[in-house]
Amino acid sequence: MSKAEAQTMSKQNINKVVLAYSGGLDTSVILKWLQEEYDCEVITFTADLGQGEDIEPARAKAEMLGIKNIFIEDLREEFVSDFVFPMFRANALYEGQYLLGTSIARPLIAKRQIEIARELGADAVSHGATGKGNDQVRFELGYYALQPDIKVIAPWREWDLSSRTKLIAYAEANQIPVPMDKRGEAPFSVDANLLHISAEGKVLEDPAVAAEEYVFSRTVAPEDAPDTATEISLTFNSGNPVALNGTALSPATLLTELNRLGGMNGIGRLDLVENRFVGMKSRGIYETPGGTILLAMRRAMESITLDREAAHLKDELMPRYAKIIYNGFWFSPERTMLQAAIDASQDMVNGEVRAKLYKGNIMITSRTSPNSLYSEELVTFEEGAADYDHHDAHGFIRLNALRLRVSTMARRKL
Repeated sequence: MSKAEAQTMSKQNINKVVLAYSGGLDTSVILKWLQEEYDCEVITFTADLGQGEDIEPARAKAEMLGIKNIFIEDLREEFVSDFVFPMFRANALYEGQYLLGTSIARPLIAKRQIEIARELGADAVSHGATGKGNDQVRFELGYYALQPDIKVIAPWREWDLSSRTKLIAYAEANQIPVPMDKRGEAPFSVDANLLHISAEGKVLEDPAVAAEEYVFSRTVAPEDAPDTATEISLTFNSGNPVALNGTALSPATLLTELNRLGGMNGIGRLDLVENRFVGMKSRGIYETPGGTILLAMRRAMESITLDREAAHLKDELMPRYAKIIYNGFWFSPERTMLQAAIDASQDMVNGEVRAKLYKGNIMITSRTSPNSLYSEELVTFEEGAADYDHHDAHGFIRLNALRLRVSTMARRKL
């Protein structure tokens, strides 16, 4: 059997496919292409992850294309509580800087697609990620981890609509509305959710050229931020933020307000050249105002509540954890193992942290906890009441210096 014959037979075996559908031009073209190429029923799934735009129009667009089963869901609370917060308990930063805003959204979308596929008896799932990026990997690793026998359709790896001109021509030939702002080449590509917004490609591809101010949408330029600092407090319970300025808020509501406060103070901009899992370097412009504040204030909370070696072990585990998330292995056994270790450290991460937000900076001003390991009696320069004898340091130092002394004496014999 030839490769073409095998592909034809495979297509004939697909009756229903669940498509991650944004309602935009690209996924609308994918929807129509799936109907024509696979002659199957398409089920659309559109998630509100806090993109900052109304997703309800996706329903009308799907109906216009003949879709009967349409899922439009507000997943903001689940996204923050079950994906963003666990990642932040690890203080995760990919390559020391990136807060993983795109990476952490893909597992939730993949999970819901598989759940819908099971509910409606779909044979396949599909996404709109291109063949050059990380998202195709993240989506598909999630699909296979949750349902090993699911069929995956990746249109950008199959079709010949390789340019914006061809995409628009296909849309027009199939009566798919093409917005005026999509007729020309977009200056850059955007991805957004409640944790971040990113921009990459086109005018941003040369890392030697600074990004123009019009690229940024969630943050003001730090130099244009208010001249007066904004003072805030965060209350933590078991490592998670539960209240802002003394007011208890749901996870998504709290992150939304942190985004507002960070954005108005020019916090959370990042211009990064990163190493993609698929093998190339790419340049991205990221805005993560709320997440940047949360990371700094969480670490301040841990500074008085975590044992030294537990804190240092967390810092050693973090790069591996961040790489796992970035590469799309959320549902892997190694992520589950690391998460269990990280979460075991969080029982005592309770209390309040205060900070000032000012022109792109987060300045921690205080931290208090009922579980604090900080002892003024131990650190005071005065004679404290704590049981600490200065002479005890002598043996401690001598023991740690032993290997250094032995090494030096050995070299003198050379």
